[in-house]
Amino acid sequence: MNKAEFVERIAARTGDRAAAKEVVDVAIDEIQRAVVKGEKVSFAGFGVFEKRARAARMARNPRTGEAVKVKKTVVPAFRPGTGFKELVTGKRKAAKSATAKKAAPAKKATAKKAATKKTAAKKTTRAASTATRSTATSRVGAKKTAAKKTTAKKASTAKKAVRKTAAKPAAKKTAAKKTTKRGRS
Repeated sequence: MNKAEFVERIAARTGDRAAAKEVVDVAIDEIQRAVVKGEKVSFAGFGVFEKRARAARMARNPRTGEAVKVKKTVVPAFRPGTGFKELVTGKRKAAKSATAKKAAPAKKATAKKAATKKTAAKKTTRAASTATRSTATSRVGAKKTAAKKTTAKKASTAKKAVRKTAAKPAAKKTAAKKTTKRGRS
């Protein structure tokens, strides 16, 4: 998944693509700024983004086998949390998250109306997100198919050109041999 696909998934859950893109951009920017300053950014259950210092060391050039000095460096690092590790290994299943905000009902009648509105909103949101996903995937599929076709055309044209150039010298050689044989007789 790339950044655009990530934004699309968030937009499908929240319903606002522009806000989702802004949130993702701001979150990434803030994480980067904090790590550059040397702070640890920790999300419970997910992991920690941090800045790590690597000491100077001796390494080997794989081509020559010669020893090379490597200077000390500072690199960004991510350390996954136990909850994230358990999800990846399959020890724990991911919990389904609710997309609609929960509100405390004041009266029973208003609670029923709110519940029916929420379910209707969920259905329309799901239908809209499904429609946008299918449209987006069909566009992506069409682009990939078009790209494959153009790549295939270029490859076949290149092969034909190679065949033609390879065939021409061979034809000239055989024609030259025939003329020399006729001249000797």
